[in-house]
Amino acid sequence: MGRVLVWLIAAISFLAFSLQPAMSEPKHAIAMQGEPALPADYTHFDYANPDAPKGGNITYCVVGSFDNLNPFILKSLRTTARGMMDLNYGNLVFEPLMTRNYDEAFSLYGLLADSADMDPERKSIEFHLNPDAKWSDGEPVTPEDVLFTYDVFTDKGRPPYRDRMSLIAKLEKTGDHSVRFTFNDKANRETPLIIALTPIIPKHAFNKDTFDKTTLKPVIGSGPYTVDKIQPGQRIVFKRNPNYWGKNLPSKRGFDNYDQITIEYFLNANAKTEAFKKGICAIYDEGDPIKRERDIDFPAFHRGEVIAETFDTGIPPVVTGFLFNTRLEKFSNPVVRRALGMLYDFEWANKNLFGGKYTRTMSYWQNSELSALGHPASDREKALLAPYPGRVPADVMDGTWRPPVNDGTGQDRKVLKVAFDLLKSQGYAVKDGVLLDPKGSPFGFEILTASQDEERFAAIYQRTLEKIGITVTIRSLEADQIQSRKQRFDFEVLIGSSGFSNSLSPGIEQSFRWGSSEAKREGSFNLAGVADPAVDAAIDAMLRARTKEDYVAAVRVLDRLLISGNYMVPMQYNAQQWLAYWNYLDHPKKTPIFGYQWPTWWRKAN
Repeated sequence: MGRVLVWLIAAISFLAFSLQPAMSEPKHAIAMQGEPALPADYTHFDYANPDAPKGGNITYCVVGSFDNLNPFILKSLRTTARGMMDLNYGNLVFEPLMTRNYDEAFSLYGLLADSADMDPERKSIEFHLNPDAKWSDGEPVTPEDVLFTYDVFTDKGRPPYRDRMSLIAKLEKTGDHSVRFTFNDKANRETPLIIALTPIIPKHAFNKDTFDKTTLKPVIGSGPYTVDKIQPGQRIVFKRNPNYWGKNLPSKRGFDNYDQITIEYFLNANAKTEAFKKGICAIYDEGDPIKRERDIDFPAFHRGEVIAETFDTGIPPVVTGFLFNTRLEKFSNPVVRRALGMLYDFEWANKNLFGGKYTRTMSYWQNSELSALGHPASDREKALLAPYPGRVPADVMDGTWRPPVNDGTGQDRKVLKVAFDLLKSQGYAVKDGVLLDPKGSPFGFEILTASQDEERFAAIYQRTLEKIGITVTIRSLEADQIQSRKQRFDFEVLIGSSGFSNSLSPGIEQSFRWGSSEAKREGSFNLAGVADPAVDAAIDAMLRARTKEDYVAAVRVLDRLLISGNYMVPMQYNAQQWLAYWNYLDHPKKTPIFGYQWPTWWRKAN
């Protein structure tokens, strides 16, 4: 009997072990598709200079204000101080478990976690924390901090952080320096990477009960800088932590080169530009080629003290334009939106405002293999769209769709007629020079703008729309007012600030921008209010794709659906990045596919 019992216990133990997810060997990096490009013994990212001099200071300038230092809460989300956790200036205070290599589509390398075990099915991942990782007060980073982060984010955090626990079946400490995430059926193949990119906060330095309250008290993080000085709404100063634990990591060599980083806030773009000319701001970025040529025409530039430079990138252009709030009845009809989309006169704007240097934006992944443009729908795509017949017009399906082209005079009536005929087919009519909707009410809308440039674009659109009787008003607001209105979906049409940056590895962020579950959630990034099961299915297929062919097909389907939905009127782009900067700055010779990376720049030694 005893032998039988021993055998039975052994069999149960074996079965329990066999049901555990099969883990791979710990790896220094993980990738969304394929394998990471850099080996385990890499010394630094290729676009960083490991010998960059350290020291000096830099001042960045932004438009807006701030009243909060906690970037993880919904309250004051849009007015949280820049730099705390920032795509442009770097994660100065808070850090994730792993960090991106911006010269790959989507690969992550060790940071707070020096390695990770991910099972081949991506049902679980175990992170091994770097034993040297410390908070800025010297306390070690522990598995308990990771568990606390997810606990407090779930109860008190803002989207998307508060939603990540819903993808996790089990979160457990597995050792003194390790923690494992086991995922449920809601998760997808990108989920382990999203978890790896989630910033971690210290359990000992935050109070869960008051976590969702705004604060201007300097907070503790693990990053290379600490908050030094604050002038609410005007200025935040970061100073380098001389005891930063990660300064010699391969993923951090050549980064974080300044002793002090200041971020100055200005009321509008013109004030920011003048501050650059006076030498207050170190860098000036401007997309409008005519405006930037005018703005850098000042003595310091001609003396060579200011440098203007362009940088090539390998990513799709940022999509900016007029975004409709489809929650409103007036914008609920996609045919109406399609007609409105025809009435932005790009050819006139390009000729008169941009010197012919811009290209019309037509796709959300333009200039990449993920774009629907020029690619007829494959069998994989047709299968994904089969449950949603008629959702995508024939010309979008075969990749030949292009927006109508005007003659550049500003007086081309051909496009106006096509657009009006579309509106007429939906019950619209003109009476006494005013376009009336099917109920007989005048049709018009308000465009919110946050700068003079945006006002100019809105005026171009307004002028064309008025020719068929559509009354458009333009309201200019401060950037923080715009952000507040966006958070409440209190707008009709947005311009400029509704831009979307897309990568070569789109993922879960697409559900936040376009997913039905986000359409009515306060503070979400689904500003257009898209609630379409076809879009949801395309995003789900993209997130679950196992092969590159399936992945590309799913993204192209999403692109076709967004184009067909006419949720916004895309404007134009310039494929190159342009910067002007004072000549005391320098940067690495190589530009990664995601473009210049300010955290790798440095101040020249005197």
